[in-house]
Amino acid sequence: MYKEIIIENLEEMKIFAEEIGKSIFPGFLVCLEGDLGAGKTTFTKYFGASIGITDNINSPTFTILKIYEGKNVLYHMDVYRLMGIGMDYELEEYIYGDGICVIEWYKNIIESIPREKLVIEMEIIDINRRLLKIEGIGKYEEIVKKISN
Repeated sequence: MYKEIIIENLEEMKIFAEEIGKSIFPGFLVCLEGDLGAGKTTFTKYFGASIGITDNINSPTFTILKIYEGKNVLYHMDVYRLMGIGMDYELEEYIYGDGICVIEWYKNIIESIPREKLVIEMEIIDINRRLLKIEGIGKYEEIVKKISN
C-alpha cells in the first residue's frame, strides 16, 4: 500500500507521527529516507513521544544507534555513514528484535532490512512543507490505509 501526503508544518508532522505511533507492535520497523533537513529526526522525536519516550531524542549520526527506554523501547539508528558497510555494526539484534526501530537513511543497509516494513520518504517542498511518500509492506499495509490525508 502506498500513499503520498503533504505535511504543511511541524504540528501536522506531530499529528502524523502520533497516528503512526498508535499502530505499533513488537518489532515495529520504520524506515526513513530524505535529504538532510527533510524531517527524519523531527518525525522520530514526535513518534518517540507518542509511544512513551520522555527522553530528548536527537540524531544518532555519530553514534549510529541510540536506545531510548520508556513505555516502549525505541532503537533509533542513523546509518548515513554506513553506506556499503552492511551489518558490520551488528545491528540485526535491534532491527529484528521486539523493540520499536526507526532507521534513518535505511537504503544504506537495505540488504539487511526485513521485507516487511513501513517506509517514509521525505521530500522538502519549501521551508515548512514536506511531501511524504509512505509505503506499507506486508503487515504495515493496513497502517498506510488508516493514514488521513
